[in-house]
Amino acid sequence: MRSIVIAPGMVLQQKCTDLKLFSCLSGGPAGNCGPPRLFEFCQRIRCRVIPITVILCADNIELADQHNFTNDFTPKLLSQLREGYGFSDFRRDLTAGLTVAIVALPLSMAIAIASHASPERGLFTSIVGGFIISALGGSRFQIGGPAGAFIVVVASIIDQHGYDGLLLATMMAGFVLLLAGLLRLGTYIKYVPHPVTVGFTCGIGVVIFASQIKDLIGLNLNGLEPAPFLPKLNALWLAIPTFNPLAIMISLLTIAIIVISRKIKPQWPSFLIAITAASLLTHFLGLNVETIASKFGEIPHWLLPPKLPSFSLPMIIELFPDALTLAFLCSISSLLSAAVADSMTGRHHRSNGELLAQGLANILCSCFGAMTATGAVARTITNVNYGSTGPISGLLHSCFLLLFMAVAAPLAGYIPLPSLASIIAVVAWNMLNLSEVKRLISFSKTDAVVVISTILLVVFVGLTTGIIAGVVFGSLAFMHRMAESIEIETHHHNAAPTSDEFKAEHGVIIHRISGAFFFGAASAISATLEQYDEKPRAYILDFTDVPFVDSSAANTLKGFLTKAKLQNAIVYLTGASLHVRRELISSGIKKPSVHYGHTIENCLAAIHHGHEIDEHHE
Repeated sequence: MRSIVIAPGMVLQQKCTDLKLFSCLSGGPAGNCGPPRLFEFCQRIRCRVIPITVILCADNIELADQHNFTNDFTPKLLSQLREGYGFSDFRRDLTAGLTVAIVALPLSMAIAIASHASPERGLFTSIVGGFIISALGGSRFQIGGPAGAFIVVVASIIDQHGYDGLLLATMMAGFVLLLAGLLRLGTYIKYVPHPVTVGFTCGIGVVIFASQIKDLIGLNLNGLEPAPFLPKLNALWLAIPTFNPLAIMISLLTIAIIVISRKIKPQWPSFLIAITAASLLTHFLGLNVETIASKFGEIPHWLLPPKLPSFSLPMIIELFPDALTLAFLCSISSLLSAAVADSMTGRHHRSNGELLAQGLANILCSCFGAMTATGAVARTITNVNYGSTGPISGLLHSCFLLLFMAVAAPLAGYIPLPSLASIIAVVAWNMLNLSEVKRLISFSKTDAVVVISTILLVVFVGLTTGIIAGVVFGSLAFMHRMAESIEIETHHHNAAPTSDEFKAEHGVIIHRISGAFFFGAASAISATLEQYDEKPRAYILDFTDVPFVDSSAANTLKGFLTKAKLQNAIVYLTGASLHVRRELISSGIKKPSVHYGHTIENCLAAIHHGHEIDEHHE
């Protein structure tokens, strides 16, 4: 049975002329064989633009409001179960879940250690956060857990406020995400400029890689490792004489196994293979390198009992900026991961429902002593590649990790820290995304400025500053491009029209404006409108190609109308959309200062015959 989907926002005309684009089951035009209810529907909405989806399938029509609350927040797990779920689906999800768990096991511990937390905290995050994100999320294939992009922020919070501070910041971030989801702000996350996303990801990768140098080469520092980038590099340089050749050997071996196994067989769990080989080598040869057991002790066999993190009003106030940073990173990372899964599968995620699930996951993570959870791109891609059919594979991934903890927790103590540092170094290298950085730099000067400034600020100043500055730079670059794209075409009795089929009446100046009329372009338009010294009897402003106006545009027009009044010239405004006209009228641009017309010809006729335009008719 075939179905045809009309995209949200499409307008069906009164006579249903658009229906000729569609066909029904019998193969003829929908206008001839479609259900009668379709035409009733067309009549009902003929004068309105409604964000709906119309599904024409045999003899029934389903109207689904895209802004319906239930549709926005229904978990994809429930959607999959409604569609039907069988044993073959479960078998595929079992394979995908087990594979993702094998990938997540070493990576979760490595991210936790890099974040200055104990390794089991990363496992807690993948188990608790991953389960909730899969159970309640708006993405069908999302895998939740700790992410490399959070290492810098999480480590900074732990260093300044202790692990209890991280738990409180994570819970606060969860409530921020809950609020963002309920306010349906997920659709606005996509407006973060791509150069900013690439820039802060690359900057984070640089900082993360620098944070792993100590364990990669086995340095012994005098005191704590500095958090700022330049002091960190200076401390590492001074400690170079203390390097451990065995640690370097383990690091190089781990990286080599990861790289080679990915080239030979990309489907293999390269991280797990690498740390298994490094652990066996370290244990049986008795190598003198630091391990998880020697630094952190034994990993627990089960989750911690849930409890609320300790809090006070001063702590909440102090941690609020960090919570906002965590929430922003979480929303960017999770929705990016969901979008990647969509591009691989042809599905569409529910961004607001995903934010809601991310918020609930982080609230529960803080109660179980876990770190901040988000959507993990690499694990989500692995989930799709190994045949996942939906969220159940994510639930199974969390269950497998809990099983690994219960059965094999003591074995994790043999893992050498240089091996885990190597895994994080590989993750950091992938985050640099140098090919994309190079492409953006060569694409345009504005993109180059945005991506380079974001990278430098993230590395040398801080993540929050880098993100804010990047968004500001990106927004300014966008506004500059929008202002540059606006055009004004002028016709008057002293010049022939350049691209129009009409000629202006004597004493009439016609200004045709094309592009967004906003504050960035207001001064340029004002200068063009006022550059003519002659005193015409009428002006016509053509707004046919103006998609929107703002208060600055309205103010510019007011100044122009004042000048026209002093010249005793009549001003006609034509072609404005209903939305633009409403904005202008609400700003005071109305009769008798200006007359609204439907077309330029209509205005010229009014000027020629000396009668007023019937604006209500128009």
